[in-house]
Amino acid sequence: MCAFLERAGIEWEPGARDGELVLTLPGDKKLKTVVSLVASERGLSLSAFVIRRPDENQAAFYQFLLRRNLRLPTVAYAVDKLGDVYLTGRLPAAGVDDAELDGLLGAVLEAADAPFNELLALGFLTSMHKEWAWRVSRGESLRNLEAFRSLLQRDGDPGPQ
Repeated sequence: MCAFLERAGIEWEPGARDGELVLTLPGDKKLKTVVSLVASERGLSLSAFVIRRPDENQAAFYQFLLRRNLRLPTVAYAVDKLGDVYLTGRLPAAGVDDAELDGLLGAVLEAADAPFNELLALGFLTSMHKEWAWRVSRGESLRNLEAFRSLLQRDGDPGPQ
């Protein structure tokens, strides 16, 4: 597994548990996704943090994730007791080869990165409006909110920076 990660150029380090590797997958919308892979005699399990509990529109937020679960290969969204969203997945030991590992990590990256902006807009729009207004009032950069300009910009706000 380590040889595959090295060849693929994926950052990793040993985890705290026996057989655990902690990987960092770079993304486009979500800058990085941290993945815990745990190898055992039974197989390989993974867990990856996606996004914290939404501040608003919880029903629509979680419904969006459940609908996406129907299309995900090898991984699924899960929610912890706080409502934070993770991806989980398992492969049997016999199924862990480079091709399967590549597919598994690709599925994690797609599931964490592709819907990230939609999840932010669904679950955090009020906070984003406040952040936008604060930045505009202080003349701060809007660069990290640029993807949401059409949702956040109000008449009189500055144009793209």
